Amino acid sequence: MEKRYSNGKRLQLLQGDITKVSADAIGNAANSGLRGGGGVDGAIHRAGGPAIMAELDRIRAQQGGCPPGQVVVTTAGELPAKFVFHAVGPIYRGGEFGEAQQLASCYRRCLELARQHGVRRLALPSISTGAYGYPLEEASAIAVETVDAYLQQDDSLLETVVFVLFDKASFQAYARALERRMIK
Repeated sequence: MEKRYSNGKRLQLLQGDITKVSADAIGNAANSGLRGGGGVDGAIHRAGGPAIMAELDRIRAQQGGCPPGQVVVTTAGELPAKFVFHAVGPIYRGGEFGEAQQLASCYRRCLELARQHGVRRLALPSISTGAYGYPLEEASAIAVETVDAYLQQDDSLLETVVFVLFDKASFQAYARALERRMIK
């Protein structure tokens, strides 16, 4: 599924493995300790090799971890990309603790970093919907709305943002969210 914009940008949805998608940068659903983990984070570290963790070790030595809503950048190691944007999403606690704003911030920061690093193709996962428990329908609406609004006004080198969703349920939730945005 794809949305095309009058400025030449594209927003795409793809069901698959983000570690196999060719892009200038890929997003990672990281934890605040920047120490690797399960899900998307574990897959990225396994596929990308030790260079990614070596850079995260240096970042942790300089600044400690990374708070929810923020993003740090590393090499992509052996992945088919130049950069990994490690976005720390919120742990869902009922939606009363700024989780929506933190989740939107993750996507905005990835887009801003794409601009800063001259990224043309950015692949993003569904952030916080695994172990962090963010309800998929709500998270997909926030993700699609944030990226869609950005692409409508973006004038950077960024050409394509592709949400790479691991399973069918995630893909369908993002497709519904994108369809709602296209109707508006």
